[in-house]
Amino acid sequence: MLKEELILLDMECKSREEVLITLSNLLYKSGAVKNTFQEAVLKREVIYPTGLPADAFDIAIPHTDGEHTIFPAMAVGVLKEPVVFQQMGSPEIELKPRLVMMLAINDPKTQLGTLMKIMDVIQNEDKLKKIICNYVDACPDDISDNMSLNAEIGLPLHH
Repeated sequence: MLKEELILLDMECKSREEVLITLSNLLYKSGAVKNTFQEAVLKREVIYPTGLPADAFDIAIPHTDGEHTIFPAMAVGVLKEPVVFQQMGSPEIELKPRLVMMLAINDPKTQLGTLMKIMDVIQNEDKLKKIICNYVDACPDDISDNMSLNAEIGLPLHH
């Protein structure tokens, strides 16, 4: 299951950078990533944007190289108001995600597979809506109980 301390609901951020800093701080405090992770994820987002359009709403899946990760983890942020992320593969397109799933993956062999599994989840509108759990009324337990992202994407989280 997702670790409750790595889920933030009703995030009030004014920029993509603020979202990335907030979520990377969560991962750092959990011990999942090195102190180099935040800078690496910020730089990577500029070069390789991670915004993705989806049927229910846009999402973003920021991540960086495994050398900055100690053990696999995922920080999830549900934004109260969306902020602008550039679209993956088409940076000229602006997206406004409500859901940001920051990945910390230490094995580059699993990164592509994990991203593809996330793509499968976000292309299913019902699954995506379950993750959000009606935004304001959601609580971390609701998200974990209603939708085990670990099971869906196969991300082995550290216990």
